[in-house]
Amino acid sequence: MNTQTEASTNVFDVVKQVFSVVFVIAGIAAFYHFSDTRLIYRVLGLLVVFGGVIAMLATTSWGSTIRAFIVDSQIEVRKIVWPTREETTRTTLLVFAMVSIVSLVLWLLDTFLFWGVRLLTGQGT
Repeated sequence: MNTQTEASTNVFDVVKQVFSVVFVIAGIAAFYHFSDTRLIYRVLGLLVVFGGVIAMLATTSWGSTIRAFIVDSQIEVRKIVWPTREETTRTTLLVFAMVSIVSLVLWLLDTFLFWGVRLLTGQGT
């Protein structure tokens, strides 16, 4: 009998996630603690800490799932058939024309409604 159990969270994954939160908090605290140091060095240190945290999280099951998603997304992006330059230009011009026509119609409607309301209220003499 084949029974599949739900994917249980590995203890090491939880430990890595907890350590990653601790490292991020420590990195931010160090950024402000060393405020007398030049800003470029503090930012580089913070980026190194964030890079290390991301590398650590990439080794968890959650990180491998995200990596697989990114690879699958890249494969799907390669399958897209992009429009040609002529199709893009034609579509853009069509959108501009339709926006112009709709704005003209709305402006005329607004003008006639404003004229009608002024006429009905007796303000337009």
